Amino acid sequence: MSVLTAPTASLRILPAGDRSLLVAPDERADLVAFVDLLRREVPTGVHDVLPAAQTILLTLTESADSRAVEERLRELFRALREPGGIGLAAPPPEVVRTIPVRYDGPDLADVAALLGISVRAVIAAHTRTLWRCAFLGFAPGFGYLDSAEPDLAVPRRAEARTSVPAGSVALADGYSAVYPRRSPGGWQLIGTTDLRLWDLDRDEPSLLRPGTRVRFVEEA
Repeated sequence: MSVLTAPTASLRILPAGDRSLLVAPDERADLVAFVDLLRREVPTGVHDVLPAAQTILLTLTESADSRAVEERLRELFRALREPGGIGLAAPPPEVVRTIPVRYDGPDLADVAALLGISVRAVIAAHTRTLWRCAFLGFAPGFGYLDSAEPDLAVPRRAEARTSVPAGSVALADGYSAVYPRRSPGGWQLIGTTDLRLWDLDRDEPSLLRPGTRVRFVEEA
């Protein structure tokens, strides 16, 4: 695969196998904005856009010219960073997924103590935040939800649990998430939802996908 070597500030593009490119903006904010832009302005030759915590994996079509794809990626990234550029345009309106939560998690009080606020303040912050699914990982349907607000950034538990129930709503490392099925886990559990995040009987088994907006609502 031919890859350009000319540097572009704040963006790295590396080959990843025969038909993939690994794109790595230096800034987290640039990564989030670039993913949204790539979903609106898919470069010719790109088959799939798969974001992760710090990188974006682009799978190319068999006939793609990797050099042309890279040139287009750099053009889009430059436009993203220019004042008034295409990256500053608002993305198309998207449905916001509402997830009802009972804030009864076993780590809720510990989270409040870590943040130095009350339990009610934790719940208020979690429900007023508009979360965004940055990427999927760990288990089918497990969406890493991030936010521009750093209010609820807490570390993982010092000791992971061997079994976390499906529907557990959790916080860790600046993300929120819902465990789609019973599994081990080390996140801080703050609540529970009956909503199924992963269901093979649905046309789209995963309720979340990268870019999906999420709002948590406290159940009465």
